[in-house]
Amino acid sequence: MGGEGKPPVDETEVQYLVGIVMALDNLAALIMLPIFGRISDKTKSPIGKRMPFILVGTFVSAVVFPFIPVFFHYDNMAGVIVLMAIIVFFMMMYRSPAVALMPDITPKPLRSKANGIINIMGFLGGGCATVVGIFFAITDYLGNESSASQEGWAYHNIWVIEVPFIVASVLMVVSALVLFLTIKENKLAIELRGEMEEGEKEGQAVDAVVEDQPLSKANKWMLGLVLTAEVFWFMADNAVGTYFGNYVIYYIGASSSNTMIVTIVMGVASVIGFASAGFIADKIGRKYTMLIGLALTLVGYVAMSFTVPGTAGSDGFAPFPWHLYLVYILKGFGMSLVNTCSFPMVVELATGSKVGRFTGYYYAASMGAQTLTPVLLGLVMYLTATWFVIPIYASVMMGISIVIFLFVRNVRIHRMDTKKGLEAIDNPLD
Repeated sequence: MGGEGKPPVDETEVQYLVGIVMALDNLAALIMLPIFGRISDKTKSPIGKRMPFILVGTFVSAVVFPFIPVFFHYDNMAGVIVLMAIIVFFMMMYRSPAVALMPDITPKPLRSKANGIINIMGFLGGGCATVVGIFFAITDYLGNESSASQEGWAYHNIWVIEVPFIVASVLMVVSALVLFLTIKENKLAIELRGEMEEGEKEGQAVDAVVEDQPLSKANKWMLGLVLTAEVFWFMADNAVGTYFGNYVIYYIGASSSNTMIVTIVMGVASVIGFASAGFIADKIGRKYTMLIGLALTLVGYVAMSFTVPGTAGSDGFAPFPWHLYLVYILKGFGMSLVNTCSFPMVVELATGSKVGRFTGYYYAASMGAQTLTPVLLGLVMYLTATWFVIPIYASVMMGISIVIFLFVRNVRIHRMDTKKGLEAIDNPLD
C-alpha cells in the first residue's frame, strides 16, 4: 500500500477503510455504551467507579493507536481492522464512564453550564487535532510519485501519518493522568454529598426521582420523548455534516477550501452557544432553550434548500453562496444550545446509581441516528440522483424532532421553600 516500490495508495481504499471505521464505531456504540455505563454504575474501587474504565480504556487505546498507520503503510488491511476493533472496544469502555463523571460530581441545577464548558473544551480539542493534521500534511501521503519527486520526502513516508497518531496517543495519556491526579472520585463523593442531595431536590424532572425505585410513568414518557427527538435531530445534523464537503464540490461546484472557512465560522458560533446555553436555560428552562436551538437550525436547513449551483469561473469553480455562512452560524449556535441541554435533561431522570446507564442511553440514541442516516439518506439520493435533497432531508428530520419535542414538559428547577431572616427562628409563642 505505501511501502518502498509500491504503487500510490488508491483513495478508494482509504474511503473504504474510513467506512469500516465509522460503521464499526457506530455499531459498537449502540451495544457497548449502555453496557459499560451500567457496569461502571455498579463498580466500587479505591479510585472510584468511573476511573478504572477511563484509565484502562485510555491507556490501551493509546498504546494500540500508533500501530494503525504502520499496518496501513505496509498494506496489512487485516491488521488495521483488528487494531481498530481493539481500539473501538476500549474507547467504548471509557466513553460512557468519562461522560458520566460530570453529573457524578455536579449538582443537577448546574449541569447545563458544566456541559457547556465540556463542549467548549471538546471543540477546542477538535480544532487542535485539525491543525495537527494540516501541519503534518497527511494528504501528501496519498500524492502521486511525480509530484513527490518535486516535493521531496512526503510521498509515502510513514512518518507523515505516524507522527499525528503518536501525538494523539501522548495527549490521551496526559489527559487521563491529569484527570486521575485532579479528580478523586471517592473523596469528592463524600465532600459533595450535601450539594448533590440538595441538587436532587431541585431537579428538573416531572416527578421526583427516588433511589431504588422505578421511574414514574411521566418521567418514562419524558425520557422516551427526549431520546426519540434526539434520534431525529442527530439524523438531520449528521446528514449535513457528513455530506457537506461533497455537496459543495459536486452540487454547488465550488472549491472544497470553502468548507474550512465555513467550519471556522460554525465553530465560533458554537462556542458562543455553548457558553450561553446554561444561562438561557436558567431563565426559560431547558425545553425552550433547546426548541430555540432546533428552530434556528431548521431555519438554516430550509435556507440551504434554496441553494442553486453556480456558474464556474476562469478557475473552474463556481462562487461559494454567501448565505451558507449564515446557515452554518444558525446551525452552530442552534445545535450548541441543543447539545448543551439535552444530555443534562436525560441524566436528570437518573439517580446517582444510574447515571452511567442513562449516559449510555443518550449516546446510543445519537450513534443509532448516525448509523441510520447514511443508509436512509443514501437511498433517497440514489432514488433522486441529486445532492439537492440533502438539506431537504435534514429539514424534514429536524421538523419531526421539533414536533416530538413539543410534547416534552418544560420542568423548571424545583426550588425548596426556605425561611429567611426572623422567620427562620422558632417562635416560642406558637
